[in-house]
Amino acid sequence: MSEQKINQVQFSAETMELVQRIIKRYPEGKQKSALLPVLHLAQAEFDGWLSAPVMDYVASILSIKPIEVYEVASFYSMYNLEPVGKCLIEVCQTGPCWLRGSDDIVDHLEKKLNIKVGETTADGMFTLKTVECLGSCGTAPMLQCGSDYYENLTTEKVDTLIEKLRGSDQRSTYMKSNMQEI
Repeated sequence: MSEQKINQVQFSAETMELVQRIIKRYPEGKQKSALLPVLHLAQAEFDGWLSAPVMDYVASILSIKPIEVYEVASFYSMYNLEPVGKCLIEVCQTGPCWLRGSDDIVDHLEKKLNIKVGETTADGMFTLKTVECLGSCGTAPMLQCGSDYYENLTTEKVDTLIEKLRGSDQRSTYMKSNMQEI
């Protein structure tokens, strides 16, 4: 990535201050340890996904190779490597959720939103994704949207949720809550 393209991507002053505080948590020379939380901040600040220039920018801040960022970002399902809708709906598909009907929830969402898993609605509002365990096995089936969990799902509960989300800016809420917690 050219230096010029990296320079076109920049954190806001507020986010850069958080990034620097995170980096300072780790010993000198171990700034790579800050990669996961910095990627979360980057994703929140740059429209909910990590483009190659954004990942290169993160690498430059942490003084690591871009491939090190790409490897981490592509490994974890919590990072998006393509643009996503304002509301990213992540349905757990691990054993307990599957046994309690997560496939039915996914099928229902695909029909209701007129998209398949991995797609975004034409209006850019919703992206549907399946993910591995979200750690709520006792309340399966469940999904996550932003930083909120929705558990013990039924198709009726999903319909109510979709209507609620249509009137919100979930990405903005997620970004604000995560920035305050870091």
